[in-house]
Amino acid sequence: MTATQNPPREEDRVVQTADQDKDLLVNAEKMSPSDAGASSRDGSEKPDTIKSPSQASDEQPSAETAGDEPLEKAGPGAPLDRVPSQAQKLGKKKIVVVMTALCLVLFLAALDMTIVSTALPTIATHFHASESGYSWIASSYMLANAACVPLWGKISDVWGRKRIILIANFLFLVGSLICALAVNLPMIISGRAIQGAGGGGIIVLANICVSDLFSVRDRPMYYGIFGSTWAIAGALGPIVGGAFTTDVTWRWCFYLNLPIGGFSFVILVFFLKIETGKVPFWAGIRSIDWTGNMLMLGGTLMFLFGLEFGGVNYPWDSATVICLIVFGVVTWALAFFNEWKLARYPVIPLRLFNNLHNVLMLLICFCHSMVFISGSYYLPLYFQTVLLASPIMSGVYVLPTVLSLSVFSAITGIVIKKTGRYRELIIGGLVLMTLGYGLLIDLKYYASWPRIIIYQIIGGIGTGPLFQSPLVALQANIHPSDMAAGTATFGFLRQVSAAISIVLGTVIYQNVFHEQMPRVSAAIGQAKATTLDNSFSGSATSLIKALPAAEKTVVLKAYTLALSRMWIFYCAMAGLGLIVSFFIRPVVLSKSHTIAKTGFAEQEKARQAVLDAQKRKQQGGEGKVSGKEEV
Repeated sequence: MTATQNPPREEDRVVQTADQDKDLLVNAEKMSPSDAGASSRDGSEKPDTIKSPSQASDEQPSAETAGDEPLEKAGPGAPLDRVPSQAQKLGKKKIVVVMTALCLVLFLAALDMTIVSTALPTIATHFHASESGYSWIASSYMLANAACVPLWGKISDVWGRKRIILIANFLFLVGSLICALAVNLPMIISGRAIQGAGGGGIIVLANICVSDLFSVRDRPMYYGIFGSTWAIAGALGPIVGGAFTTDVTWRWCFYLNLPIGGFSFVILVFFLKIETGKVPFWAGIRSIDWTGNMLMLGGTLMFLFGLEFGGVNYPWDSATVICLIVFGVVTWALAFFNEWKLARYPVIPLRLFNNLHNVLMLLICFCHSMVFISGSYYLPLYFQTVLLASPIMSGVYVLPTVLSLSVFSAITGIVIKKTGRYRELIIGGLVLMTLGYGLLIDLKYYASWPRIIIYQIIGGIGTGPLFQSPLVALQANIHPSDMAAGTATFGFLRQVSAAISIVLGTVIYQNVFHEQMPRVSAAIGQAKATTLDNSFSGSATSLIKALPAAEKTVVLKAYTLALSRMWIFYCAMAGLGLIVSFFIRPVVLSKSHTIAKTGFAEQEKARQAVLDAQKRKQQGGEGKVSGKEEV
């Protein structure tokens, strides 16, 4: 080869890069769960080998595959090479601006899950809502939020992250405006649903944007900031909602989103720079797996509707509730069959579940979300029903959880960035979360502040590291073309888990409290006991306060017992996550980064790589059979 050779043409470079990406995904498809660490996908980890942080960042991993597979060399343009991340191209000042905007929109999306909790009675009274209407105002946001998450990840693969997160932000603002201007019950429920759909997109796309901007080693720090933002928003929601409802009007719970969300929208328009492919609109529409999306959406809505209706609108053993839950699960099964056999570009690629490492991370996400949401939802309930605190003060009393969770979520991100290790943090977090929520069983019917503060701090310290660590571990173990789908699957599971958790906790609480009715009736009378049995949150506070001291003690002990049985369930779920965490392999994350590309061409390239992997497996199997026959 001479020095005067012409440089390669752009077409040759594109073909070469495509072939290298295919080879990388082929290797990923070949690996069994036990071989998950033999190849460094996304240039990020080698689960079978523990390296020091310097080794992880300075050495290039070998391109070997596990078992008896032939060695394959990575070309100079393969993702194993270290390339500048898109964040490095932005510069530190713009990163600060973009992350501020992402945190603001994430804050609003998380805030709106809890801000209406203290305003709900006032809103329901304003619109003369029935018990069913009251429930729909509360649940429509969560239902739309969970149901739409998988779709947001897939369409961002087609048209790019920036456009889609701006659309999600815009939808959220439109929903907020509809709620603020609502003149009847259907209007506010519709506005909440639109808000939820946009909020779901904001949550998942903020995480995807971070994965596109930063290497897998740097992401935990930013995900830690997201975790802190989420915790602060969850705690401030009831306080802000109560303050607006008491001092101004409940409509300001929604007006608040407009200036902050609009400011974030403008920042993202001008400063968020993420590589985006150009895809014609109708070509993109045709490339989306609408059958899978609709089946996933329908299954999620039916399942969650069944949970929402059970025990409120219909008895749990009614045909309506049973059919909704059963047919929701059946529709999910059909959706996964469609993803497996029929979909050209799956919404949730089933290859994500072929690897044990990925399955473990998703299980930990499920357990963490189920336990975390219980603290956000039921600790204020304890303060309002047992300690008889106002809604605003109940938000103040959860500050130990919020502060400890926020601080340790951020610290965890920094530790992972410095060391490249997350296994120990996941296990340690689950140990403390199990301990903290187990100690909540010991809360008394009176205000024992040492218990209240210390138990919350232990639970918060354990919960904080689990926001980002499992997500980073999942992202480090999947191909770049599956990054959005994997992150959306993680977010979808987190939202569904939270919805299931609230329903199961409520069922345990109500059933145990109902069992205490004979004792409560004997103490305060049948009429008052029935009123308490039919109330849920702090709606019976005035009745309890009016009781004589001895009768009040009986009622408060009954509430405390019901809550303690509920904490046993959540402690068991945290313990399940802890058991699962022991099967995680120790890994060290790399600082190398692969720029994620979006667009129809990238989707087709990934699909062809999967098809090639399947053909090679078939050919390998046939070769082994023919070799045995010749012998």
